[in-house]
Amino acid sequence: MANYRAIGAVCEAVVRLLQQSWRPELFDDATLQFRVYRTRNFDAPMDRGVSLFLYRVAVNTAARTPPARPVPPPPAGRQRRPQLPLDLHFLLTPWAQEASLEQEILGWMMRTLEDTPTLPAGLLNSLAPGVFHPDEQVQIVLGQLANEELFRIWDVLPGNYQISVPYIARVVYIDSELERLEAGPVLARQMDFGVIEDAP
Repeated sequence: MANYRAIGAVCEAVVRLLQQSWRPELFDDATLQFRVYRTRNFDAPMDRGVSLFLYRVAVNTAARTPPARPVPPPPAGRQRRPQLPLDLHFLLTPWAQEASLEQEILGWMMRTLEDTPTLPAGLLNSLAPGVFHPDEQVQIVLGQLANEELFRIWDVLPGNYQISVPYIARVVYIDSELERLEAGPVLARQMDFGVIEDAP
């Protein structure tokens, strides 16, 4: 049950995971960058490294109703509105001047995420503390993106096509900042009758 900063925190956590796992000796002491990209960043991409591009955010309908996991009791009897469960769809793209290095980064990147498919709260809160509860986690899985869909994304991005891998971060639960007001149970019914008068 995270707050509204969860989307950005998850993207930064994936980048942070790759950055912390990277070892220079794996790539002949090459210096790599790890960044979250916006569309305009593809105009002048990095020389060597990995970029994360969030291209879609969707509501996870399977987790919306009923709740996928128990909700902790609200403090002091306060009720919150239902959580918003989201799936984050993003592309991870390796960058390098040489094709061989680019492919090595690609293989290392995919292996790293396969070894660490779950992001714990400590990593998710590395950018902004307190976004996620201590018992929360987010799962990273390979996305199902057809070649046509992938090419369509690159058609609208600046620059030339670059080999990329789709991933999904699921499920990101976002709490509401608004309280849900609920009245107590109805204990008695009171009927009141009136007289309707004809209009003059």
